[in-house]
Amino acid sequence: MRLLLIWLINAIALLILPYIVSGIQLKGIGTALIVAIVLGLINAFLRPLLVVLTLPVTVLSLGLFIFVINALLFWFASHVVKGFEVSGFWAALFGSLLYSLISWILSALVFGGDRATSV
Repeated sequence: MRLLLIWLINAIALLILPYIVSGIQLKGIGTALIVAIVLGLINAFLRPLLVVLTLPVTVLSLGLFIFVINALLFWFASHVVKGFEVSGFWAALFGSLLYSLISWILSALVFGGDRATSV
């Protein structure tokens, strides 16, 4: 049940993004649900590999390169799912940051701030 709520929270966060970032377009709730799954899978499998491969750059940039990785993976998700469009790198960067922030805020409201310890 908790996993379904997290999935819905992430989809809602995705639905909010086009109203904040002009370079992001999303067709509807069904597309948001699919993108939430795709982003979850990308972050579970591809992101750890990229973080390890780019570790020297990440250390030299004091961790800021992680934002670049997140933006590129967010942008990659837009190429995988039809109906989800990100117009460029900067839209992907701001979109990935806001997606994380909105998702975190909504999760804190729903779960009372204990999401990270119980998943």
